[in-house]
Amino acid sequence: MLVRVDGKIDGDENRNRAILAENSTVWSVVTSIMRNEGPQGFFQGLTTTIAREVPGYFCFFGAYELCRTGFADYMKCDKDDIGVAPIVFSGGFGGACLWLVVYPMDCVKSRIQVMSMTGKQAGFFKTFMTIARSEGVRALYSGLTPTMVRTFPANGALFLGYEASRKLMMKQFDD
Repeated sequence: MLVRVDGKIDGDENRNRAILAENSTVWSVVTSIMRNEGPQGFFQGLTTTIAREVPGYFCFFGAYELCRTGFADYMKCDKDDIGVAPIVFSGGFGGACLWLVVYPMDCVKSRIQVMSMTGKQAGFFKTFMTIARSEGVRALYSGLTPTMVRTFPANGALFLGYEASRKLMMKQFDD
């Protein structure tokens, strides 16, 4: 649903300011979409989001489990007994792998969503090629650094919470 977009809008700062000034609140964005595009306007970029999520979460959970297994093998213990720091590191590593894989698709998805508000929307591949040709491949990774800085501790904490709650619930069922 297009109500939150991370500032990966466009290289044209004047057009970005105009879009943001016209739609400065969540409600104004919602009403603008409903008025201009109808209910289907809320689903702009859905196909791209699905195409992004499947490989992204494959990498997310795969990297987490691979890293956690590596720690368990190195420490010669069960994966459940590796401790806090390896769990946090494994979660951060999984999050970093997810964003490295999906960030270009996320950038294109966000651009499609925002540009649909101006009536200049194109499909995923056309938008991808336009960004790559006119702004360069680096534009597809614009904003990756703060995302990576954020993702490591956030996903480390996420998996630490997950593992702690899983152990607590398993202990309740084992009794």
